[in-house]
Amino acid sequence: MSMYQSAASFSANDSRRISPLIIGRDHISELAVSTYDEYAISLFGLDLANGCLPEIAEKIVRAASQGERNAIYFINAHCINIAKRDRQYAADLQSADLLLPDGSGLRLAGRLAGTKPVDNLNGTDLFPHICEKAAEAGQSIFLLGGKPGIAAAAAKNMRNRYPGLRFAGTQQGYFDHGTDEQIIDQINRSGASILMIGMGVPVQEKWIARYRDRITVPVVMGVGGLFDYYSHSIPRAPAPVRDLGLEWCWRLAMEPRRLAGRYLGGNLRFIGHAIANAFVARGHAERYAAASKRTLDLSIALVALLLLGPLAAAICLLITLEDRGSPFFRQTRIGADGKPFQIWKFRSMYKDAESRKAQLAEQNERDSVCFKMKSDPRITRIGKLIRRTSLDELPQILNILAGQMSVVGPRPALPEEVLAYKDKERGRLTGKPGLTCTWQVSGRADIPFEKQVDMDLDYLSRQSLVRDLILITRTVPAVITGRGAY
Repeated sequence: MSMYQSAASFSANDSRRISPLIIGRDHISELAVSTYDEYAISLFGLDLANGCLPEIAEKIVRAASQGERNAIYFINAHCINIAKRDRQYAADLQSADLLLPDGSGLRLAGRLAGTKPVDNLNGTDLFPHICEKAAEAGQSIFLLGGKPGIAAAAAKNMRNRYPGLRFAGTQQGYFDHGTDEQIIDQINRSGASILMIGMGVPVQEKWIARYRDRITVPVVMGVGGLFDYYSHSIPRAPAPVRDLGLEWCWRLAMEPRRLAGRYLGGNLRFIGHAIANAFVARGHAERYAAASKRTLDLSIALVALLLLGPLAAAICLLITLEDRGSPFFRQTRIGADGKPFQIWKFRSMYKDAESRKAQLAEQNERDSVCFKMKSDPRITRIGKLIRRTSLDELPQILNILAGQMSVVGPRPALPEEVLAYKDKERGRLTGKPGLTCTWQVSGRADIPFEKQVDMDLDYLSRQSLVRDLILITRTVPAVITGRGAY
């Protein structure tokens, strides 16, 4: 039996992608219209809300009272560690409407990245403000999560603290998958305008994402172990300890067995993530990556020029002997950011190839913007050989030395092909074109154009020096086999 369990260790606070305070899925909610726009910050690829607790609480309650649908999560150092290894959880964070930064870890990451100061908007501190504003606005809250009796005790304590506060219901968090529909029906029938779910990270976020469209409550929040504190089952750190940003030390002392791995090893991992994030945020990573890639390009191009010079001379001679034409072919291609340049190749077609292309248009074997024929009559005998082995591309070493191309990158397209590009396909133009690429070593022209685009976009989004070296290594056997080359 799979049980949802509360995580007493997770305090409710978070950071996320938001127009200052909230961005809806297909709308901009009331929360987005904020005087705190200027304070929104970005960390770890997430837009985080910044502001004071009472104002945030007021906007959340206002959204609930107006029926604005919002999924709200809290993010702390532990959440970032999980998101780095759990893609589904990371995607759920990206789909949230509001993320609130929680704890001193996020504040440290902000300082390292050079952002504006990050406010500590943890859920444990925010909860009383939400209760106060909900009581004033006549809005009701439903608590879902925790061990049996914990949510009910938290609700009772907060009702005593805020006269007039209404809880539409409570439900313990230890239930199996088979009762999900019953729980959702109970929540929907309660009439609550705010639902707080304390199942722990990342279970609560995944549960919310799975059932968000089924839940009719406007505002849904993932609050971790918040109920444990307000039920008084677990004592919270004294205010002076919290003010020093050392609440995690207190919690570690309270539950050393359960939290040792999270706070000791986890904090070290988070610091590593924070340093890497700062490296990117301050532009160092991009400059380093660009310099490394250019160094690799120049190194490989110069070595290839020296080693393959005699072979290139022999190819020139064979091309000239076949039809007495120039061994080289120049053509306009589109490079990075849509800039045209002249690409160099060994000529593999007859001299009148371009004029004959229009006559062969109906025989195009590609259902795309590219023209390809497996038995193109315009190709010369020596051209068939150098195209099969990709030796016709050797002169592009000159384009690499000139900085117009890279060793690895999307293949450069013709101007007429780019004119036919759709928005997605134009993403190929965000990086330098390359001599080889992912689809070049995976089947070349045998791969449909749409798949080539997907491969190019994936490369551009995840390119690295290591990946370039891997693709360069894979190019050698691809050239030898000649698969998909025509």
